[in-house]
Amino acid sequence: MSVGGFNHRGVLAVYRFEMHRFARTLWTGLAVPVITTSLYFIVFGAAIGSRMTEIDGIPYGSFIVPGLMMLSLFTESIFNASFGIHMPRFTGTIYELLSAPMSAFETVLGYVGAAATKATIVALVILATANLFVDVHIEHPMLMLAYLLLVAATFCLFGFIVGIWAKGFEQLQVIPLLIVTPLTFLGGAFYSIDMLNEPWRTITLFNPVVYLINGFRWTFFGTADVPVGYALAATFAFFLVCLAAIWWIFRTGYRLKA
Repeated sequence: MSVGGFNHRGVLAVYRFEMHRFARTLWTGLAVPVITTSLYFIVFGAAIGSRMTEIDGIPYGSFIVPGLMMLSLFTESIFNASFGIHMPRFTGTIYELLSAPMSAFETVLGYVGAAATKATIVALVILATANLFVDVHIEHPMLMLAYLLLVAATFCLFGFIVGIWAKGFEQLQVIPLLIVTPLTFLGGAFYSIDMLNEPWRTITLFNPVVYLINGFRWTFFGTADVPVGYALAATFAFFLVCLAAIWWIFRTGYRLKA
């Protein structure tokens, strides 16, 4: 059934199915980021925080919170979205999905919406956990939430592409583990890129993750290593590239029907 040509029941069915899968592993899905975040604060806070108390006037423990949230958001968004669309391909139910009275936009909205919801919940759990260790002040809370949702949606779109591209479950791990995670660690998640000497600081500016992390950090502290306008432009550019790639996938049927 559709309203105004939009199959809201189909979108809701996909969304509920994906969220139900998340609910089955709720405790594991939430316990892991809590434990991981606690370990980061114990290790980084004790080993580094005692030697580097502040960065740009911000306590080091608070400074790494946006980076921790982005690190988790990137990986969770990619994994949830890629696994969600890869499973129908693996089980063969993708054909039922493609023959359903749903447009490409509605299909993507259901999968990406659920994946973004799950990733955002995990990121907010990390924020709540961080408050147990440090005092986290958010200067622009509404912008923080909006930017969080934008990045989640962007990387869920990217994860959707990865899930279609991957030929097996092992390939689902290649992009997040071998590309995204290293870029995040090298993108200023736990330090300011202004601390780097040349030419490494200039080289780091070619890392797109730098702009995403710094844009998010700006919403917390009102300061960042790169202009916030550049960060927003880079995020929107990546979002549009992912949209264009998904449009091409559905238009050509790339790995959807074979």
